Amino acid sequence: MIQAERMAAGSIAVGVVVLGLKLLAWQLTGSAALFSDAAESVVNVVAAGFAFFALRFAAKPADANHPYGHHKAEFFSAVIEGVLIVLAAISILNEAWRAFLHPEPLDAPLLGVGVNMLATVLNASWGSLLVRAGRQQRSPALVGDGKHLLADVVTSVGVVFGVGLVVLTGLPWLDPLVAALTAVYILGSGTFLIRDSVGGLMDAAPPFEIVERIRQLVARHAVGALEAHDLRMRHAGRVTFLEFHLVVPGSMTVAEAHEICDRTEAALKAEVHDMTITIHVEPEGKAKHHGVIVL
Repeated sequence: MIQAERMAAGSIAVGVVVLGLKLLAWQLTGSAALFSDAAESVVNVVAAGFAFFALRFAAKPADANHPYGHHKAEFFSAVIEGVLIVLAAISILNEAWRAFLHPEPLDAPLLGVGVNMLATVLNASWGSLLVRAGRQQRSPALVGDGKHLLADVVTSVGVVFGVGLVVLTGLPWLDPLVAALTAVYILGSGTFLIRDSVGGLMDAAPPFEIVERIRQLVARHAVGALEAHDLRMRHAGRVTFLEFHLVVPGSMTVAEAHEICDRTEAALKAEVHDMTITIHVEPEGKAKHHGVIVL
């Protein structure tokens, strides 16, 4: 978790540098498209700050008021980032409309594009690093921040292409058009981020492939049990919560049933780190089926 916090702090520093470069590119050119790129970078800095504090809060141990821990704080950070992205898109659309009504020739477009591309390369490098580290540490906040930066890279490339078209064709209305298209793309990115993060807050099930892998592990290692059913899983930040019912012969001792549970838990935790497992042991004939049978 300390490494994740350092990555989040690094995002703030990188975001400030990138924002400064993109604001400079906008000031040099007066381009609405480059303004759209700078506006999204403002969101990047604010979102990185939210991610940093969310990671610190998520690292707090469970307490009496939060017996399952504080891991979901990362999802709140991602939701806030999605909302900020949507607001940035609305701001860009407003600027694009103003520039479309009053088009102006661009100043020093080549210098502005060069400064913007420098910021884009920095964003691409840091965004890739964030996504990779976030997946390794199972951190929704870092992954969300990294994906946002990579989406920013795509828009930046589109913006540079648009500014290039303005220079080549001499048509100033192309600049606000590119800005508007960029805003639509950013709006979609923010919407999808909100959707995925709300799914985490609502305890959405993990992908089918993960659930199926867990079922296979239970079936393989719960030797001696008769059945496992009612398997349920959810993610809360980097932690996975798993619970299921395990049916054993009525004549089996508590110690023997406990040994099966220990063996199965060890196999599951070796496969998925940071997993909290709850197994409800039932004697044969007392099983109450309300969900998926595992074995």
